[in-house]
Amino acid sequence: MAEMRLPFLSLVVLLMSFSLEAQPRFPEKTPDTEANRQLQKYWELRTAELEQQASIDGIKSAEEWAKEAPKAREELFEMLGLSPLPEKSDLKPVITGKETPAGCVVEKLHFQSRPGLYVTANFYRPEGKIEKPLPTILYVCGHSVMKKDGVSFGNKAGYHHHGLWFARNGYCCLTIDTLQLGEIPGEHHGTYNLNKWWWVARGYTSAGVEAWNCIRALDYLETRPEVDKTRFGVTGRSGGGAYSWWIAALDERIKAAAPTAGITNMRNHVVDGCVEGHCDCMYYINTYRWDFDRVLALVAPRALMVCNTDRDDIFPVDGVFDLYQRARRLYAKLGKEGNIGLHIAEGPHKDTQPLNTGAFHWFERQLKGADIMVTTDPAAKKELEPEQLRVFQQLPADERNTKIDHEFVAKAEPMKVPSSYSDWQTQRDGLMDTLKSKVFRSWPENAPKVTLTPTTVAEKGGIALAAFDFVSQEPFRLRLYLAHRAGLQPKDLELVALNVLDAEGWADFEATYGTSFPQHFTQAIQAKPDAEALEANKKMFANFKWGMAYLAPRGVGPTAWTGSEKAQNQRLRRFYLLGETLDSMQVYDVRRGVQALREVDGLGSTKLWLTASGKMGVHALYASLFEDGVSRLDLHTPPSSHMSGPFYLNVMRFMDVPDAAALAAERTKVVLYTSDKAPWSLVQDSAKKLGWEKNVQLRDPVPEQK
Repeated sequence: MAEMRLPFLSLVVLLMSFSLEAQPRFPEKTPDTEANRQLQKYWELRTAELEQQASIDGIKSAEEWAKEAPKAREELFEMLGLSPLPEKSDLKPVITGKETPAGCVVEKLHFQSRPGLYVTANFYRPEGKIEKPLPTILYVCGHSVMKKDGVSFGNKAGYHHHGLWFARNGYCCLTIDTLQLGEIPGEHHGTYNLNKWWWVARGYTSAGVEAWNCIRALDYLETRPEVDKTRFGVTGRSGGGAYSWWIAALDERIKAAAPTAGITNMRNHVVDGCVEGHCDCMYYINTYRWDFDRVLALVAPRALMVCNTDRDDIFPVDGVFDLYQRARRLYAKLGKEGNIGLHIAEGPHKDTQPLNTGAFHWFERQLKGADIMVTTDPAAKKELEPEQLRVFQQLPADERNTKIDHEFVAKAEPMKVPSSYSDWQTQRDGLMDTLKSKVFRSWPENAPKVTLTPTTVAEKGGIALAAFDFVSQEPFRLRLYLAHRAGLQPKDLELVALNVLDAEGWADFEATYGTSFPQHFTQAIQAKPDAEALEANKKMFANFKWGMAYLAPRGVGPTAWTGSEKAQNQRLRRFYLLGETLDSMQVYDVRRGVQALREVDGLGSTKLWLTASGKMGVHALYASLFEDGVSRLDLHTPPSSHMSGPFYLNVMRFMDVPDAAALAAERTKVVLYTSDKAPWSLVQDSAKKLGWEKNVQLRDPVPEQK
């Protein structure tokens, strides 16, 4: 028998070279432009803000955490799409075969965590008769592609050596496949490279499915006579490290956890760009703007060892050590500092024996009470062929794995036409509260009043154009334009229409005004001059005392970020890690644009319209719910559902675009230019029922000018 002594694991470091300097291969290099630098500054500011507001270092005592932990756990359930918790339906477990490698028995089985949501698994136990229930490990797998001739054997086959080690050393172990790389492959990469941004709007993350499958795996283990359900442990690496965190934080049946290479701090992900190395299963929908230390806190005071390697470029050791230190300070406040350990092995992001041995020793101590790990062989070795661990010979026809992203989080039912004004008030107030707390929660609180900086004013060809700069949110400085008839002052205007510009709208604006007013633009004019559009505006201004204002929210026009399509996609993911989306923050920019326009001398009470196209129309719609004094919305071909954008955090759990239009119709006139009028019937019917039908108009789209 080999005897392995390891020191007391309040801090175990197994390494040949240990450095707290992270060396990630991310992010992808992008052009060094002012807009790109500004965005990087934004990541730094917002991350620092989140660190300051959300750190568990603010917890002062065991009593304080005892009160706060249940609320935090419920928030995590919610952010994983598990609130309300799904029904625990019949697991319908089926054992389809077994293997008998030396010293253990391996059962091939499946169960259904929800009807049709299959989990394929292997159950490892020691050979022979088991006299009394054994400590049991839930092993959750990282991303390992185990396919041959188009058949997936599940990533459980790639990690089977862990199950063999546990079974040969006196444990039971259930190794479960993940959604994406199981025998029935689902999807982890919705926002990573599939442009399924509706996941964010639905409040869906594949991390939630993995967390739920882990909960149901424990339910299954409790039915096994070989299992001591008072001694559950969990471990796994990479993606499996993340799922270890989810289940350990959510389910107190886990008594000891050794997540491996599965977590690091928000600074690594957002500022340093490690998000580019991770799919969606690594992230909750960060509604409550957590840093990841709060996940560690939810394991306290149970036994927890944080495992990593010193040169892991997607879980950099500096961020891992930062989280460990924060958690250790909390454990100390709880009087349980001996229950937390750190194990750092030398190496890259890889499943190595030194890394595994630390986790094995942790369970020996925590689940068996042994300070000395006694084993026939300390190494975990791969012995079985993937085919030997296959559960299904034919995949079930009723599987929902491949479409669970459409079903896992319930979509809100359409708003009902109110039966009375009192009924309407209840619906309206509930939705507005939800928008503030669940959808736009990340908007800055107590933002400073908008301060305008006039830049240029010029007149040409009967048109006056002025430009004003303002800070919407640090460090984003946006430019507001105001055009009207030459010779008029803003105070002379009877109406101002604020045009919210998308990329196409910005190009049209450049084409219209760029040649005549180049001094108003902070960058070279790219669009071909459009003399017809300029002339049309001149005639309008000559006939009416109207002003046309123009605003490009962050990421559009002068603040547009450059780089590859992949780089842009990963930028969008950083927003949602911080508990927001680019779209939701563009709505905030529209709000600030309205406030800025009111600061123009003479426009404090002038009649104001908002006009925009496509998803910017939806931005204008939502902005109008939070800004008073908008008398009309002109929305050109807006999407009728958030399934096609824009994408705000969680919004589809509670409402959809027509519901927002119904809310707006109480406050302002809503004119919708659309060829498909059916989805907007709710708006008309609700307005008619409540007596403001004149506030809603459905018109055909405006023909494009040639």
